[in-house]
Amino acid sequence: MSPHPQLHTAHESCRHERGHITDSRFYGNRYASPDSRRIFCDVCRNQRWLDIEAALAQAQGELGLIPQDMADIIASSARIELIDLDAVQREIDNSGHSLVGLLRVFETACGPEAGQFIHYGATTQDIQDTGQSLEIRDVLDVLQPQLASLIADLADLAGQHADTVALGRTHAQPALPMSFGLKVAGWTDELLRHHDRLAQLRERVVVAQLFGGAGTMAGFGDLGPAVLERFAHRLGLGVPTTGWHAARDRPTEFVLALAMVTGTLARIADELRTLSRPEFAEVAEAWRPGKVGSSTMPHKRNPERLEQVVVMARLANAQAGAALSAMIGDHERDARALRIEWACIPDIAHYCLAACGMMTESVTGLLVHTDRMRHNTEAAADKIMSERLMLTLGKHIGKQRAHELVYELTQRAQQEGRLVRTLVEAYPQISGKLGPDELEEIFDASSYLGSSSVLTGRAVAEARKSLAVDPL
Repeated sequence: MSPHPQLHTAHESCRHERGHITDSRFYGNRYASPDSRRIFCDVCRNQRWLDIEAALAQAQGELGLIPQDMADIIASSARIELIDLDAVQREIDNSGHSLVGLLRVFETACGPEAGQFIHYGATTQDIQDTGQSLEIRDVLDVLQPQLASLIADLADLAGQHADTVALGRTHAQPALPMSFGLKVAGWTDELLRHHDRLAQLRERVVVAQLFGGAGTMAGFGDLGPAVLERFAHRLGLGVPTTGWHAARDRPTEFVLALAMVTGTLARIADELRTLSRPEFAEVAEAWRPGKVGSSTMPHKRNPERLEQVVVMARLANAQAGAALSAMIGDHERDARALRIEWACIPDIAHYCLAACGMMTESVTGLLVHTDRMRHNTEAAADKIMSERLMLTLGKHIGKQRAHELVYELTQRAQQEGRLVRTLVEAYPQISGKLGPDELEEIFDASSYLGSSSVLTGRAVAEARKSLAVDPL
């Protein structure tokens, strides 16, 4: 009987297989994506390790390190449907080893002769690190085109609003007028740098590992480098100069890059969330009939998707710290590093891919209220045109003196709740220097967008050029 009679215990048929939030049916794809769950599926991981063992055997068979006919049998037997995964788990529980269980069952699947040649000269970390490299490659294969598609959408949005008047804010306060396109161009440019980083790190990070127990390749005799070349080629991986059993900069670079991507996505999401507040009402997430924002307040249309992107970034940030701690290991190998990566690499991939998918949905369905942007800018124009007033006056009395006068005037206006322009007309030191037409232009926010349109155009052109070279 349950110790708490008012609560029901789990049903007897429950196998408790879905404990992590990333594979929860209840939470859907808010913390992961179908792609990330596919890549880090346990069954897929076992098949990936079998593929690696097959590639190793074939490379060794070609070089005469093991009999070619034995290598062929090993390769043809490396199919997950031939493996009793329950038996693998029993062997893992019995041996306490993360790979030996699979190797023992695989040996049986290969037969009494060929089974003796599996995993020849390799060490466990060779297989598991190589498998992790393949996982990282699969993540990049999904993330890079998704990110490119999002950049293209943002570039289009920026181009559409290159001249749309909007209110620029600094420190959460009105600052200067700008174009909404320039704001979006900044997001586009930042994501484009991440897109470049991912392409660059792929060359460094997606490499094979095959160096034996202590990195010497001794188990392969004199054929170590040749086996590595053929092994890596078969798997489509790069060939590292030396072993990296203890050098964990590659996995760490991957984690940090994805944390940065997710951080930028969250910056965009948080800005859109803020601008969607009724006080601003400058943008809104697309809404559809049937979507519920609250169980008790029927009117609510909450920006939950944007909020969830921020959640992903905060969780991703924690994985970055974990990956950095995994760089510290002893001698030629240290499980304290590896086992941190086993947790943080899947998680960072789940969070980043989920955030990218949600951000794409938000951007493609984004409603931009240009009339409200203009209204908010014009409502603040009396204050935010202080720079233009100062610089125009500075042509007559010097910039520093003009700053002092405009500072005195604008602070007084805020203190007394009066319009700056009203006080300007009452200041002979200022009004005597500026004519009515000049004052009218000074306080016209829409004519003080600077190079917003040009800068937006540059960012849009650069994004389109880059994506054309590296198409979606």
